[in-house]
Amino acid sequence: MDQEIQKPVRVKKEKPQLRQSIYSLLPEEMQTWLKDNGEKPFRAGQIFDWLYIKRVTTFDEMSNLSKELRDKLAADFELSTLSTLIKQESKDGTIKFLFQLQDGYSIETVLMRHEYGNSVCVTTQVGCRIGCSFCASTLGGLKRHLLAGEIVEQVVNVQKALDEVGERVSHVVIMGIGEPFDNYDAMMSFLKVINHEKGLNIGARHITVSTSGIIPSIYKFADEQLQINFALSLHAPNQELRLRLMPIAKAYKLPDLIEAIRYYTEKTGRRVSFEYGLFGGVNDQVEHAEELAKLIKGIKCHVNLIPVNYVPERDYVRTPKNDIFSFEKTLKNNGINVTIRREHGSDIDAACGQLRAKERKQETTN
Repeated sequence: MDQEIQKPVRVKKEKPQLRQSIYSLLPEEMQTWLKDNGEKPFRAGQIFDWLYIKRVTTFDEMSNLSKELRDKLAADFELSTLSTLIKQESKDGTIKFLFQLQDGYSIETVLMRHEYGNSVCVTTQVGCRIGCSFCASTLGGLKRHLLAGEIVEQVVNVQKALDEVGERVSHVVIMGIGEPFDNYDAMMSFLKVINHEKGLNIGARHITVSTSGIIPSIYKFADEQLQINFALSLHAPNQELRLRLMPIAKAYKLPDLIEAIRYYTEKTGRRVSFEYGLFGGVNDQVEHAEELAKLIKGIKCHVNLIPVNYVPERDYVRTPKNDIFSFEKTLKNNGINVTIRREHGSDIDAACGQLRAKERKQETTN
């Protein structure tokens, strides 16, 4: 009798255990940790000074803390969860960082220089599950959510780079890889840390959160009553076209989304920014602009027109300049506040997720 052939047993690969980032904690949370570990709560102020003012890279540099306390911190927390893989610099001053995380995955963070200051665009997830047809961030799907501290550390690392030239991060936009409202709790913790006077002390009105349109979270965010700026990635003036561009429109239909946006503006008294990417021959004609104006009429808002960067992995092309200006003029003629976003980093891998897609193909292919 032939011996039965044993099939090889597939061993499930263990996911690396992520260590807690010290940047996840607010001062009051640090005070609680100190009390729980037999230390004086006032040490929290000293620790935050080392983290956010002196911006140390090791716990041993916290010289006014006892060796015992430094050892406790090192045992419970990680001070550096990101390492720089690539740093691309554009001729316009834009810098794109590709960071590696504790578990080997990678994320992008971008520094953009404006007349009003230095803005950092942060990532909230490794990959993205939203599936927008124009975005390189969705290639390979969602790998995992980022911890709050991993998001904070992106800003800290960019600030360390700016320290070398005597500059400061003044603005933060949550528009990098991932859907922020899909990682809501970590995003909220991040916002509280960077806004806190003992943290990075970035003013709420200098922070912008963007979503692709997760309706329940829009209501939740409105009820938070924050002074933080809010943006919606809209990209289409009707349900049919939005569904073609953004699969999320299947779950969250455009009429319901606009209703949620109206709730936000009425609840907070703040305006919303509609991010509208212009894709050549798809959503960039005058009739689209007329339809968009009707859709958002009466909403306290501003439209940010974004001429898309070409992404090799996608088929969309850039809208001609004349069409961009015609679209803008049509909105203005309809009483809509509108600007055309200035391009950043066109000579580097500027589109969101593009550098990661090029350099880390094992993460961005299914």
